[in-house]
Amino acid sequence: MPCHEHPVPPPASRSPRAASTARSLRRLRPYVRPHRLRLRAATALAALAALLALVIPQVLGWIVDGPVARREPSGVVAGGLVLLLVGAAEAAVFGVRRWLAAGPLAAVEARMRADFHRHVQRLPIAAHDGWSSGQLLSRGTADTQAVRMVVAGPLTFLPVHVATLVVGAAVLCARQWVLAVILLSPVPVLILLSYRFESTYARAARRARDLSGDLTTAVLESVTGVRVLKGFRAGEHRIALFREQAGRAREAELRKARLLGGAAALATVLPGLAMAGALLAGAVRVAHGELSTGTLLASMGTAGALRPAVEQTGALLAACHDGAAAVDRYFEVLDQPARAESDFGQDTDAAAPPRRPAELAFTGVGYRHPGTPAGDPPALRDVSLRVAPGETLAVVGATGSGKTTLALLAAGLYEPTSGRVTLDGADLPAVPGAGPASAVAVAFAEPVLFSGTVLDNVLMGADAAPDEVDRALRATRADAFVARLPEGVMTRVGVNGTALSGGQRQRVALARVMVRRPRVAVLDDPLSALDRETEARVHDALREVLATTTALVIAHRPETVALADRVAMLDGGRVVAVGTHDELLRTSPEYSALMTPVGTPDDLREAF
Repeated sequence: MPCHEHPVPPPASRSPRAASTARSLRRLRPYVRPHRLRLRAATALAALAALLALVIPQVLGWIVDGPVARREPSGVVAGGLVLLLVGAAEAAVFGVRRWLAAGPLAAVEARMRADFHRHVQRLPIAAHDGWSSGQLLSRGTADTQAVRMVVAGPLTFLPVHVATLVVGAAVLCARQWVLAVILLSPVPVLILLSYRFESTYARAARRARDLSGDLTTAVLESVTGVRVLKGFRAGEHRIALFREQAGRAREAELRKARLLGGAAALATVLPGLAMAGALLAGAVRVAHGELSTGTLLASMGTAGALRPAVEQTGALLAACHDGAAAVDRYFEVLDQPARAESDFGQDTDAAAPPRRPAELAFTGVGYRHPGTPAGDPPALRDVSLRVAPGETLAVVGATGSGKTTLALLAAGLYEPTSGRVTLDGADLPAVPGAGPASAVAVAFAEPVLFSGTVLDNVLMGADAAPDEVDRALRATRADAFVARLPEGVMTRVGVNGTALSGGQRQRVALARVMVRRPRVAVLDDPLSALDRETEARVHDALREVLATTTALVIAHRPETVALADRVAMLDGGRVVAVGTHDELLRTSPEYSALMTPVGTPDDLREAF
């Protein structure tokens, strides 16, 4: 396996966005492009509806200056019918626009969420170490929803409002240029203010979204850790911390509201003052006979139809900045380099090798966790080990010696920063067939179950017959308790397997490994959550199962070491001793000391 520099993701960036709003939103093109025809049609219909709204004041002006002035009731009725038809057409066009846009908007959001979930699954574990679960959750849910809203709102209506303002300004100038100048005078001022508003609001929007992600993390941790909180009576302490975080998020949202409120106030007051000034000037001109009542009514009606476009532009620009912040946060995750498809069980052109035990080898392997200070030692240094096909190697060592890191490297979840990890001489990601996903199976010390059935958690996507599932459950002595569950293997286990005991969860996790018949099994302290009686039964079954595969077992107790053919001892990230259990007891004082909390070396020899 070639060495790699591990990228360190920028978790919850607090710095102002370097990218412009437009540049950020342009990254949505791959998602919007497949639906561009329907979205453009929806935008065109929105523009048509806005232009129909401009027709209504012109018809009113014609009615006042024509049929009303000439006292022609039939003309008034005809004008009323025209207004009715124009209003109905506007409503129908707007309804069709919403129908056209609904499908593409949902499809954009669904594809973004699917891509996000797929990419998160492909990120190396080293990348996950840099992100909090809440930040990932908020990016994959709230941020994608914000993106859908920005496509539905600003990206559709900003062009419509611009077109409406241009056409409306032309109509006003054509009718009465003096009133047009008065009515349109706020536009340059509002454009200038929008430029000043942009950068300030963009920073506020990004900070609010980051703090919202932190708040999601706090909620997620409180829910998943509720047993710990209740066990330590720490609920009030956690609530106080949550209130503090919620207060910061509230202040960030209030700052956004203050900025938006100030912009909205100006966008409302300035056009209102302009309309008041135009009405006063127009009334004076009507009184002097220089302007018809119908023209004044049409001009003021046109200005009224343009006013929503002016007032909403500030809110749409703010929504653009919110959307751009969401886009940046979304792509901060997607920009992280992901593992190849073959690492995740996808089919490849290479033929899968037979299901026989593989040789697992570490050659000069070193690993440094991302973000480790330059002066600190790496987690592993120059580790060279060979596990023969069908052999079980136990790895022991004090806390912090690098055992779990070695297991994660063997499972292909970490990539070494130096040296190679190979299966039958091939670098781990390049293993023929479907890569390490099918060649290596791993059971962690803290078993993770998902909120499905026992069967779902054993299979985890594996293609196994029912008798193979039964065999795996029997091998881990899980068949008895599963049979006692209300619906057997179809019993739902709750979030993270809360319906099962710790030992039961661990046995289901072990069965998950066994059902795959892996070429290499990596087990991190597989007996830690079992009682003595169950441990003895599972111990004998595991010995039989491990004889059919190559295994790397992280051991903390002599009972686990007893499963192994050989033992490797780590200290400070280095291999300091390798041999059988008896050999190391005789030749390594450090190993003897590590293995003697429960008795003397002679007692241990008798146990084995």
